[in-house]
Amino acid sequence: MIQDKAKNSLINWEIVSVNPKDKKWSWIDLFCFWGNNIQSIIAFSLIASLYLVYDLNIIVVFLGSLIGSFFVYFFANLIGKPSQKHGIPFPVLLRTSFGFKGAKYFALLRGLVGIFMFGVQTYFLSKAFSYLIRILIFSIDKTIVDQDIFLIFLLGLNIIDWTSFIIAILLQAFLFSRNHKFNKLIINFSAITVYLGIILFFLVVILFDFDHVTEAFIDIFTFNNFFIKSNIAPLITVAGTIFAYFSVVLVNYGDFSRYVKNENELKKGNLSLFLNLIIFSFLAVFIVIGVDVILNKNLEHMERILTSPTDIIGKFDNILITVIVLFFIIIASASTNLIANYIPAQNSLLNFLPSKLNLKKVAFIIVILGFIIGIFWLPLLSQIGILSFVDTIGSFFGPIFGIMVVDYYLVKKSNLNNKDIFSLDPSGTYFYSNGWHIKGIYSLIIGFIFAAGTIWNENLMYLQSYSWIIGAFISSLTYYLLASR
Repeated sequence: MIQDKAKNSLINWEIVSVNPKDKKWSWIDLFCFWGNNIQSIIAFSLIASLYLVYDLNIIVVFLGSLIGSFFVYFFANLIGKPSQKHGIPFPVLLRTSFGFKGAKYFALLRGLVGIFMFGVQTYFLSKAFSYLIRILIFSIDKTIVDQDIFLIFLLGLNIIDWTSFIIAILLQAFLFSRNHKFNKLIINFSAITVYLGIILFFLVVILFDFDHVTEAFIDIFTFNNFFIKSNIAPLITVAGTIFAYFSVVLVNYGDFSRYVKNENELKKGNLSLFLNLIIFSFLAVFIVIGVDVILNKNLEHMERILTSPTDIIGKFDNILITVIVLFFIIIASASTNLIANYIPAQNSLLNFLPSKLNLKKVAFIIVILGFIIGIFWLPLLSQIGILSFVDTIGSFFGPIFGIMVVDYYLVKKSNLNNKDIFSLDPSGTYFYSNGWHIKGIYSLIIGFIFAAGTIWNENLMYLQSYSWIIGAFISSLTYYLLASR
């Protein structure tokens, strides 16, 4: 029987409900998922800085990290369950709260942020490729890089930088645009490989000077004066910082939880976030301290402790170590880009034009826009404060999350009509007002105003780390009061 094309214009086989037989993600896969989210240069520097740079009590940082992670775990379970149960990604689940038109445009906001950050992260990823190319050229002939062609710059990039950027963006597009099964392989391979690399670096550091390195590590543990009022504010700040770091993946966590076998595996997998945080924090802090001990013995005038992996390898006069670390940085950065930016953008675009786009076409769109953003990042975009604009768009994500959770658990009582989610029938459950759910939109705007206020109001900027939670709370409360009647 030939179905009416109009009735199927919301269907795309990449975002329809996952067949239960294809739900093969276990808690181990989610362990790798959370591992990828924390195995980044930013996370490495952030965690090392919290423990070593800001003169905070070590127990304050540890407990604050666990508290922030607990909220991530709790919210990931809430938003992950409906997608796991019904097998649908974030943009499709959004139709139940905002209508099919509302979901099309509000999910696109997450997609646009994803595309922008994909371009920016690809620019920084390309730097690792450029270092490898320069090392290769230098090892062949030291005089090659002195040629005039390498002194010609376009948009702040020379021929090596351009080559590196093109390699980085095309390689990611080739790998990421295949299918969700291959993406899972990338995520698992990256998490395991990067952990092996960090452990290898850890062993190198500790074996270099076991006594001094371990002694320096033990010295950072101070247990005195924890139960004092002055530790309350730092504790909340650390918790907010850790939560803010992970919050970017929460709103579209359903893009991944839809493939999990069952709810029990989902909860166990989310629980592995704590394990990842503890393991990664221990390794990062130990490596930073150990490297500081090594460098202070071999180099003079160390002005500060180094917390960035790129800064650390820059201080070692060892080509082999540099090349190995750069490969691990490439793997970690690419997989993080896949999870945090590419997949959200991919699913949002598929939901925007479900009957016209596929994985290859979406990859083309993301690559073209990401290419433009990446090449203009250094000479233009990084100079005009565009990140504040991106953060403003991100202020929608907490409110969207709050509305989705309240709508699913308290308004709809965990019941969804899968058929109507993909239907344009005016009598359908989620058609609302010609595809728009006015109560959801009104609640979203209210929450957005409060969340964005922490970015633009100077008197509220100290709350910026909590903007996601503030927006989620305001919108969820408003939506419940409007929709539960």
